[in-house]
Amino acid sequence: MSLSELKAKKVVNVCDGKCIGKVMDIEFNPETGVVEALVVPGEFDFVALLRGEKRGLIIPWCQICCLGDDIILVQVKDDLPI
Repeated sequence: MSLSELKAKKVVNVCDGKCIGKVMDIEFNPETGVVEALVVPGEFDFVALLRGEKRGLIIPWCQICCLGDDIILVQVKDDLPI
């Protein structure tokens, strides 16, 4: 699956049923090429937006429950770092 295919999918948290957003990036291990985490938009911060900073919520691969045709189900606790 390519990054462009992942970016088209909505990410939904199974803990509360909320849509977190769409995938904006991935983190991977450059030595092995294994994807380690998905990055979805974090909380909106107007000042960061003005500075051109992108902030995202990093979801470790172990917290991904299911990759469907048009949705990604994740199990995210509220205490993940942004």
